[in-house]
Amino acid sequence: MMRYILLFVFLLPLVAVAQKNKYGLNPTTLEAYKASVKENPAKELIDLEKLIPGIVLDIRYATTNNFTGERIYTLAKAYARKPVAEALKRAQAALKEKGLGIKVFDAYRPYKATVKFYEVYHDTTYVASPYKGSRHNRGCAIDMTLIDLKTGQELKMPTGYDSFQKAAWPSTPVKDPEVRKNRSLIIEVMKQQGFKVNSSEWWHFDFIGWTKYDVLDIDFEELQ
Repeated sequence: MMRYILLFVFLLPLVAVAQKNKYGLNPTTLEAYKASVKENPAKELIDLEKLIPGIVLDIRYATTNNFTGERIYTLAKAYARKPVAEALKRAQAALKEKGLGIKVFDAYRPYKATVKFYEVYHDTTYVASPYKGSRHNRGCAIDMTLIDLKTGQELKMPTGYDSFQKAAWPSTPVKDPEVRKNRSLIIEVMKQQGFKVNSSEWWHFDFIGWTKYDVLDIDFEELQ
């Protein structure tokens, strides 16, 4: 009997590790996140609609209009860490002077969604690796485009959102002068506020300080 008890005690830690995460990550959940915000208020996830006047949301993963064909989020919300949200607010203000605004497709993304994306589409050129987690999981990435404030229409860009084509790369040459101008504008405005465009997605902007933040797996409902 003692031999079986010892065997169980020996195997228990191995079982616990196996249950943590098959990709080797242990993302931060709600209680640990709350504790981290008490220690460092900059880690708070801010509701972008509440902070940024006039920002428009088109959260594709709260619909079936995305590359998975499934509804990933149950709420159409956009959150970002406090410094990221404040930088985006400054970008919105700068664009407003040009008669333009920001439309957000995605911002903070729970880690479980990144796992789902990877298991649907394994090419890490376009989806993040669950072994590392994404900048979205850290609350430090914004998927966005520009809109005309008078019409509400999106400005012409090289591709639509979530296009897995080389045409979506910000380095790909563009013949259409209007598209080229619009792409350059969004990249430049975001760069001025501390963001860097993703190398394979013209719409994806990473906050330069993303390495300071941990991977989160908190549902939007928990942040309400």
